Amino acid sequence: MQCDLCGAKTENLFRAIVEGTELNICKDCAKYGKIIEKKPVKVIEEKKEYVRKPAEPEKEIIQVIVPDFAQRIRNKRESFKLKQKEFAKKISEKESLIHNLETGSFKPSISLARKLEKFLKIKLIEEYEEEHEQSSETKPEGFTIGDLIKVKK
Repeated sequence: MQCDLCGAKTENLFRAIVEGTELNICKDCAKYGKIIEKKPVKVIEEKKEYVRKPAEPEKEIIQVIVPDFAQRIRNKRESFKLKQKEFAKKISEKESLIHNLETGSFKPSISLARKLEKFLKIKLIEEYEEEHEQSSETKPEGFTIGDLIKVKK
């Protein structure tokens, strides 16, 4: 049996009200609430068996800006024979932003990169697949209220 407040395993649990909630708690946690039944409550629990599956890595698709975005933007703009000021006006952005993009001092957001891709007809966004391994450690008992609150001392 497990204390609903701290998660300690014990044979004797007391029925108590802690902050308006009726719980089965151990002797140590009884000081945090009002005991309803003085007699220890015997709780019958079914034994649960947990089968561990081998951890399958989760796949996540991440969109990233290509490393040579500045050179690609500049070359394509120049191939259209546009000056930075004209180009900025056509895509409704500031000239200073275009200058910073082409010098590489500013990395575009995904939405701005899509806008530039559409206008210049170039590829600025690449997709990468990342695999994350799930942690094999699991707590079969689950959460207790004590996991969620901090006790003032």
